[in-house]
Amino acid sequence: MAVPVATPPVPTRLKPLGSVVVVLGVLAVAFVVVSLATPRPGTAPERQRPAVPPPVHVPTASHDVVYELIGTHGARNVTYAAEGTSLAQQEETGTSWTKAFTRVGPAGRTEFYSVSAQNAGPGSLSCRIVVDGVVLAEHAVSGEGRQVSCAA
Repeated sequence: MAVPVATPPVPTRLKPLGSVVVVLGVLAVAFVVVSLATPRPGTAPERQRPAVPPPVHVPTASHDVVYELIGTHGARNVTYAAEGTSLAQQEETGTSWTKAFTRVGPAGRTEFYSVSAQNAGPGSLSCRIVVDGVVLAEHAVSGEGRQVSCAA
């Protein structure tokens, strides 16, 4: 019977220096790529802004508006369409009462004008709406507590 003979280990050879250089080169390239792709603290990546359309020029028109209340004993609860789209109200006023302002808006837009009030005493109370010097609406009532309204 034969006795197994142990074979001596083969001495390991050091890898050639060229392989080490290649590995180090690959690691260096990877480091550079990662450092360029990672944002630095305090800096944000540049974002592309959405395209903003150029402003559109809308022609405007202005209108001189005059609301009038004419009566003998004053008016209560005066309500009118003011500048823009807001409504305004005045609890009580003497007559003759006038509210004048200029309304500016897109040219060609239909405008709404309105004034109403309650007669504060006997006699008559009338309202009138004048826009750009032209009377658009006129109305009158008689009797205490009666409501007068003009709209155009």
